[in-house]
Amino acid sequence: MVQALIDKAEILIEALPYIRRFFDKTIVIKYGGAAMKDEKLRASFAVDVVLLKYIGLRPVIVHGGGPQIGRTLERLGIPSRFEEGLRVTDDATMEVVEMVLGGSVNREIVELIQRGGGQAVGLTGNDGGMLRVRRRQGAGADLGRVGEVVQVDPAPITAVTEAGFIPVVAPIGVDDDGITHNVNADEAAGSIARALRAEKLILLTDVEGVRGRAGELLPQLTEAEVRDLQRDGTIAGGMIPKVACCLDALRGGVSRAHIVDGRVLHAILLEVFTDGGVGTLLTI
Repeated sequence: MVQALIDKAEILIEALPYIRRFFDKTIVIKYGGAAMKDEKLRASFAVDVVLLKYIGLRPVIVHGGGPQIGRTLERLGIPSRFEEGLRVTDDATMEVVEMVLGGSVNREIVELIQRGGGQAVGLTGNDGGMLRVRRRQGAGADLGRVGEVVQVDPAPITAVTEAGFIPVVAPIGVDDDGITHNVNADEAAGSIARALRAEKLILLTDVEGVRGRAGELLPQLTEAEVRDLQRDGTIAGGMIPKVACCLDALRGGVSRAHIVDGRVLHAILLEVFTDGGVGTLLTI
């Protein structure tokens, strides 16, 4: 019994340097995928975020909601179509996106964090003109109201954080004409992290992290190493935009970027506060 207690104390001691280093620093977390679907993982995520807040960090959550949007569109008889991995978003689809992302999903995450003992406030990217976008041009395909982030005003997020709450942001942007657009959640999270000069950007994914040529998990990568792995096709498919998002954030002033397996219980705490981590850390 005593040894078990000592082991717990050792875990806290291992975390202490990281707690000290990241105190009062902003961490932007993109929340989605499997971590959003499984009840145990949802509870794990909420506890992680609340703990970050109570030990002095400033967590900011940016969430996705693609599966929820797809299910709602199906119920309404509106077909889903994708180009270049992005949902083609006509006016009818955008109404559903706003209803699901800015409504039900955002509200559920706020309630999840509050059940975990924290206090959260839901925002969308068009609150206060936070996410300014232009219409994204596809390669020969009209993507409709899909936005590319051109500017972030972090004032709404900062106001919520300074009031003692955890911001939960839905990735909906607005263009110069006041028209709302659907924004990729990874891109929104990276852009917000840059605007906040965040200490960390964490992308929760459905894979363990970036894998090397022999299929091994790579715990750390520099930009030069990423380029090398992209040239020979080791980094391919859906990992390419995630890695690009992380590198853009790092070039924009974010100190560290992580691609983390959201299917692991307490993945955020393990990545931030342990020596080994559970994903891939990217640096310039």
